[in-house]
Amino acid sequence: MNTTQLDLLDERLLWVRQQYVYTPPAPMLQVLLDHVDEVKDLAIDRQPASVQIRLSQMTALLATLVADALMKLGSLPRSRAWYDTARTAADDSGNVELRARVRAQAAMLPYYYGPLEGAISLAREARLISRARPIATGAFAAAAEARALAQRGDKEAAEAAIRYARSVFDRCEPGADNDAFAFPPRRLLLYLSGAYTAMAHTSKAREVQAEALQMYPARTGIDPALLHLEAAICLAQDRSPTEACRVFEFSGGVLPVGCGAWLHSVSAGVGSLGCGSRRRYVLRA
Repeated sequence: MNTTQLDLLDERLLWVRQQYVYTPPAPMLQVLLDHVDEVKDLAIDRQPASVQIRLSQMTALLATLVADALMKLGSLPRSRAWYDTARTAADDSGNVELRARVRAQAAMLPYYYGPLEGAISLAREARLISRARPIATGAFAAAAEARALAQRGDKEAAEAAIRYARSVFDRCEPGADNDAFAFPPRRLLLYLSGAYTAMAHTSKAREVQAEALQMYPARTGIDPALLHLEAAICLAQDRSPTEACRVFEFSGGVLPVGCGAWLHSVSAGVGSLGCGSRRRYVLRA
């Protein structure tokens, strides 16, 4: 295995990362697993240390996306196992940013499905790993920590994490909008929306929701639906039941399967208003 071959494989994996941004998880999963098998076959053979490091990085990247796709499909035990694989591969690679990134990404699973403390712990670990440098992953980790802390009700710590996330983000290169491993402005705003909504800071939440929604292209993933759902919660908190129900119904058709405790808490927030449509979710991957 030579450097040119690795570079060509990296180019293909970049294409996979770009496709993942807007392709549903079910058809994407097999594409990811095929690439995992290819990298695994290469790693089995004895390779120079520099090649093994790059193969470990590729494994960590692919395993993270596989775990995310499985989470969206509601296959939680398999998702956890793949996140474990991603963390092991990232640690083997020695790449600090990758080690932090897979942990920040893995925090989504306990955030949506519980336990919430797991999300806080993973996001905090990611933030600490990346704290010595102003990188997008550091902002991602802090934003994920802020959102989970806010959901737990720890407003003071959540506000501190938001300030840290914004500070790091202002000094980093966020990466391309069409890369699943980037952290562009719209993704930061999505996490801030979750934090502000959980803290009932509705004015700030609506501000970041509106800004984020303008940034998403027509062909995209689940994020806009989540932003609309949080907007409904803000309207409910502001005692605007009719509009909250309208926005809530609008968001309900494209949510990922499950969403566990998080979806239950969100549904309860709008459900208290008596929205007739609140139980008519058509959850899909």
